[in-house]
Amino acid sequence: MNEKPGIPMNNAAVRSLPKHLLQFAVDQRYDEYTSVDHAVWRFIMRQNIFFLREYAHKVYFQGLLETGISFERIPRIEEMNDILGRIGWGAVAVDGFIPPAAFMEFQAYKVLVIACDMRQIHHIEYTPAPDIVHEAAGHAPIIVDREYSNYLQRFGEIGAKAMQTRRDFELYEAIRHLSILKELPNSDPEELAQATKLVEHRQQNLGEPSEMALLSRLHWWTVEYGLIGTLENPKIYGAGLLSSIGESVSCLEAHVRKIPYSLDAQNQPFDITTRQPQLFVCRDFRHLMAVLEEFADTMAFRTGGLEGINKAIECNRVATCEYSSGLQVTGVFDEVIVDERNRALYLHATGPCALAYKGKQLEGHGREYHKEGFGSPIGQFRPNEIQVGKTTKLEFDSAITVEGKVENMVERDGKLLLVSFSNCTARYGDRILFDPSWGTFDMAVGDRISSVFNGAADKEAYLEVALVPKERTIKVPSDARRRRLENLYQQVRDIRETKKGYERLGEIWETQQAQHPDDWLLSMEIFELLDEVKEQPELKERVAEFLHQIARTNKDKETLVSWGFRLVKYHKLPEYRAIRERAAAH
Repeated sequence: MNEKPGIPMNNAAVRSLPKHLLQFAVDQRYDEYTSVDHAVWRFIMRQNIFFLREYAHKVYFQGLLETGISFERIPRIEEMNDILGRIGWGAVAVDGFIPPAAFMEFQAYKVLVIACDMRQIHHIEYTPAPDIVHEAAGHAPIIVDREYSNYLQRFGEIGAKAMQTRRDFELYEAIRHLSILKELPNSDPEELAQATKLVEHRQQNLGEPSEMALLSRLHWWTVEYGLIGTLENPKIYGAGLLSSIGESVSCLEAHVRKIPYSLDAQNQPFDITTRQPQLFVCRDFRHLMAVLEEFADTMAFRTGGLEGINKAIECNRVATCEYSSGLQVTGVFDEVIVDERNRALYLHATGPCALAYKGKQLEGHGREYHKEGFGSPIGQFRPNEIQVGKTTKLEFDSAITVEGKVENMVERDGKLLLVSFSNCTARYGDRILFDPSWGTFDMAVGDRISSVFNGAADKEAYLEVALVPKERTIKVPSDARRRRLENLYQQVRDIRETKKGYERLGEIWETQQAQHPDDWLLSMEIFELLDEVKEQPELKERVAEFLHQIARTNKDKETLVSWGFRLVKYHKLPEYRAIRERAAAH
């Protein structure tokens, strides 16, 4: 079993993760969440209950209950794993955005990656960076639907094979950096402007979008920002919308264009740092799977051939070309020889390379042995009978010849995969493809390249190290003033949970007014408590007037304050009490 300190292994899906994915997993460090963090979570979740009960896909609310996600506090990853395990899924904490290929592969293993940061109060409506609200309260509830969870896993399997370029990764790094800066309370405007320009520059100079870039768009317009149902009355299922109390409201308004979902969504770029001007509406979750498979039919892992090889060469990253015999060659591909009919005749990858079959590395054919690279003809050859110990001349239909002493042959499932020659010369016309002085020539066997996909065939054996982002998300600095505010939030939380100490609310509020006059959420929590217990009406009126004053003088907070008052009224309704009881029972 793969293990990593601080990563909960109480879940079968998490235990199955390979080492190259576990390198992204981090300790959630639950105790570092502050009372302000929990208050922000509580406000968002309770707003979601109010709004999304009508506008989200019907499975979302049931999923909230079934996954046991608390409305009152940030969930622990191990608690989520206990419940997700019942439907065959799991979760790990990660640090912000991780590379798209790794994200996809986690999904293929039926593991949700949970960005463990918590958005700050100034981004309570929407955060440009992934956080635990987005992951835990956005993604997790929907996967209780079997059709959707199958789609998510299948997307991961296909996405993990998508060809990608160095430019893709550079754009990812720029977007990650910009999202981190935007989440900071006091970002340097000049640094923020430079980061924004860098994202725009890399988007504009991405060139022809890779398979991963196109697939990321389909993921964005479905898993993250998808609507479902009819164009006239769509429901929300995308995690980005479900976790954004601001955009979940605005996305259904008429100014946001609604487009029927189809493969054309791959042509629509997106901006991760702002609200979307258009959204795509699928008919149902089966519709999602149909479009995904339609896209997969165009990918190199299914088409192979010269087009697939050229994609691997263009990407200039570790990829795998699979011969029709099943032999898989992993390396950074740099050349393909073609004939006048545009047929691929010979394939070359620069080192280190490795050979595998059905995803398992062939013994003795790892990157240490093929450290200088690997090249081999493609196609049929004569004679078909080859014997170990005999000198043989093979003539390919392409006019490539291979002549040498056969030292070894590798077969699997009755198919010849590899022939190893000593004292071997391989030629294509006047060009020497292999010289006897170079050592042993290992020749792949296969009529054609049937599949080309991203990464190593056997990632564990190849010791493929993914590009883990060096820049870490930034925690809000804690100083004495911030800690005093957190203490006030904790006191209010203790009063609410113990149902004792209501008489202290006036003193707490006066302290907040004196020391933190711009904070509105603590006042809203105090107002809510006073309304619930029907005590201290004069204090309640003063708190309400303060909140109304904030709403009058701060446009950004006007909506949030009005939502808070709306929630206090909703809190009294029998249907809300029933929801809370159901949640507690789960």
